[in-house]
Amino acid sequence: MTSRTNQRVLLGCALLCAAALVCADSWRLSAAESQPQPSVAVAIFPTASAARLAGDGKQTRFILDIDQAVTFRAVTLADPYRVVVDVPQVNFQLPAGTGVEGRGLVKAFRYGLVMPGGSRIVFDLTGPAKIAKSYVLEAANGQPARLVLELEEVDRAAFVQSLVPERRPELRPAIADAPPATVPAAAAPEAGQQKVDGRPIVVIDPGHGGIDNGTQSNGESEKNLVLAFGLALRDRLDKTGKFRVVMTRDDDTFIPLNDRVKVARGLKAALFVSIHADALPKAEGDAQGATIYTLSDKASDAEAQRLADAENRADAIAGFNLAEEPTDVADILIDLTQRETRTFSSRFARLLMGEMKSSVRMHKHPLKSAGFRVLKAPDVPSVLVEIGYVSNKGDLEHLVSEGWRSKAAGSMAQAIDGFLTKRMATAGSSN
Repeated sequence: MTSRTNQRVLLGCALLCAAALVCADSWRLSAAESQPQPSVAVAIFPTASAARLAGDGKQTRFILDIDQAVTFRAVTLADPYRVVVDVPQVNFQLPAGTGVEGRGLVKAFRYGLVMPGGSRIVFDLTGPAKIAKSYVLEAANGQPARLVLELEEVDRAAFVQSLVPERRPELRPAIADAPPATVPAAAAPEAGQQKVDGRPIVVIDPGHGGIDNGTQSNGESEKNLVLAFGLALRDRLDKTGKFRVVMTRDDDTFIPLNDRVKVARGLKAALFVSIHADALPKAEGDAQGATIYTLSDKASDAEAQRLADAENRADAIAGFNLAEEPTDVADILIDLTQRETRTFSSRFARLLMGEMKSSVRMHKHPLKSAGFRVLKAPDVPSVLVEIGYVSNKGDLEHLVSEGWRSKAAGSMAQAIDGFLTKRMATAGSSN
């Protein structure tokens, strides 16, 4: 009897040990998942390998090949006409250029991450259309699973009728009940930590991300180039030990424009630096070099206005149907706080230009201004830096160069250090 009891005890201990090992492996897997490891992400998330359009201006079909069936939601949006398809996070491994060319009712489509755990496909339509059918086919007969969307042409009246929420609640804009985009955990320190760490906070904002690629040239996407630069700048600033550095995104995630501003305001940041890399339309010729933008109600020139208009459309590119800034922001913009903030922003822009021109090729007119939404924090000095033009061969060679990136980030870090050191000293002497 005693022997059987001992056996049971030993068996129980063995099972507990096995369970503990499983838990430990599970914990290690969770920790690994939180790190930017593409191989893990590929293994976890469904992979889309191909996408295509078929049909004509009356009926158009979209087919997405995917390695496993997924749930999804498809909705239509107006002004401009779009179809938005939300799916769980997908690893898009589609051939370069997929979606650039349209067919039938679809002018073009884009795809990518819109929030952690969620991906989106946005179709720009040639006119009003309805979703006639939408379904997922399971993998069969050697063929992958497929997400299929069938569109049919309708007139404006029928399209508008389909958008009335009370009659067709399933056609409400996808953003209506989607969870808001989240700010990286590092951007929300605990109150206790904030009190202990009195260093000034610098927010680095790599533009675009996720579904929003930004400009593209020769196989390079702006979202990837500016993220690499932002991470290099963060590392440079971290080495000084003088600042707390927060990234609005440190991976390929889409962050709405207003959320980027909220990060800086919520942390009472001392400085907000948004990083971009522009491209000129072929009709406008060629341009090169870095440009530094500050906020203004009136653009300094036509190119600045064009760029601001393009950047301010980031939310629409991701399928978000957001309203314009709240009216109270317009009131804040004329407040004395805003005026003082703009003065500090301009001061930093000039200092940044002085540091960068010694190591980086600058645009022929390096200081400009326009109404960028991402610069509208009324109490945080903010600049938007176009580090170069992806449409210019020479600039693109620099943008993909690690050596150039290190040199440019170094000069930018030097300017940030000089600006904040002087500002903190001035603030300290006035207390």
